[in-house]
Amino acid sequence: MKTKTLYTCQKCGYQSAKWLGKCPDCGSWNSLAEEIVGRDGTDTTAGVSVPPVSISQAGGEPERRHTCGIAEFDRVLGGGLVEGSLVLVGGDPGIGKSTLLLQATDHLARSLGSVLYVSGEESPRQIRMRGARMKVQAPELLILAETMLEKILTQVHRVKPAVLVVDSIQTVFTSALESAPGSVSQVREVAGRLMMLAKGSGIPVFIVGHVTKDGSIAGPRVLEHMVDTVLYFEGDAGHPFRILRAVKNRFGSTNEIGVFEMKDGGLCEVKNPSELFLAERPLGVSGSVVVATLEGSRPLLVELQALVTASSFGVPRRTTIGVDHNRLALLVAVLEKKVGLSLAGQDIFLNVAGGVRLNEPAADLGMVVAVASSHLDKTVEPHTIMLGEVGLAGEVRGITQPEVRAREAAKLGFSRCLMPAGNVKQVKGVKGLELVGVKSVEEALEKLF
Repeated sequence: MKTKTLYTCQKCGYQSAKWLGKCPDCGSWNSLAEEIVGRDGTDTTAGVSVPPVSISQAGGEPERRHTCGIAEFDRVLGGGLVEGSLVLVGGDPGIGKSTLLLQATDHLARSLGSVLYVSGEESPRQIRMRGARMKVQAPELLILAETMLEKILTQVHRVKPAVLVVDSIQTVFTSALESAPGSVSQVREVAGRLMMLAKGSGIPVFIVGHVTKDGSIAGPRVLEHMVDTVLYFEGDAGHPFRILRAVKNRFGSTNEIGVFEMKDGGLCEVKNPSELFLAERPLGVSGSVVVATLEGSRPLLVELQALVTASSFGVPRRTTIGVDHNRLALLVAVLEKKVGLSLAGQDIFLNVAGGVRLNEPAADLGMVVAVASSHLDKTVEPHTIMLGEVGLAGEVRGITQPEVRAREAAKLGFSRCLMPAGNVKQVKGVKGLELVGVKSVEEALEKLF
């Protein structure tokens, strides 16, 4: 039989009949690799036509969920693992992807029956040694060291597991294609076969995906579109905390996060992350403030630290860790124009303590106050918390769910809360917390300093 050769972009999956130096689709240079994508003469389009049904009659029963024994993991999944779902778990090397799945499958094996853990990177002996350290010893947890998809599917049909884990998708290949494991065509074909297995048999499937230098799942973006749920592990190598975030979830919210702490015995749940993030907060130091951010339905209190110092270069630096660099530049311009602070010749460094990332604008007021506090060398009262979005005119705008944030602050011992004046009336019944409404950045700084 004749084989068909195409050049496939390893970044976006674009295919060309000839080699190109630059991908016309995504613009990447030297990303097209030669792949043998299939053989002529095979017909895979034949199938049985299914008639359309009314939306009121489609599906019938609601989805069935199984708890994984880890409350933070179940929270991110939307309440548990859905039967027949395909879940992609991504993250940097060593972040804890395999550790979390090993702990979750241990509980699933004890409650549901046999669970098949397929590893293409580690031997069964290595997994057993790691499992012994984490006290993962469920007899129904079956380990298979295999990389050929056809052999994996054979074992699945023989064992009939309640849950299947494939670690990782970049190491598995199918003999139907002659390209190398981890290539675009192999990843796409293997993921498609696993999706058909999950939907056809009702077996939930976890697949682990490597992350590239730019933070995206290695392989084509179509991989994220094929699966039901995409989970990303975030965390700094220098911090023990790990955050599991849902980027896509067809069976739940994408706003929920799970917080874990890496210890010798594996990943441990963090029941009260706000208290943990503020445990080492310095008191009486300029440039340190606390803000309340919202991750899904969970309020998080985190510390913002700013350092403003005279620049020794012609162009002052604006460095951020955990917040958007452009957002800081915008807020510094507001401080200069609307408040009158001279920051043009100052280096400004802003950090979110604990390795957390702040993506919502409710932290704007805290960023402004932290920079002003460090520049003026004036401390903020330790039991004061900041809430509010800052506009280009220097106004403090309202935020969502202020009462949830205020209650979390009161629970952790804060006695004063600066928030937008428009949100003060929405917060009711929070004992021990003084609510101070502000309409502008200038008014907020006057009440603090």
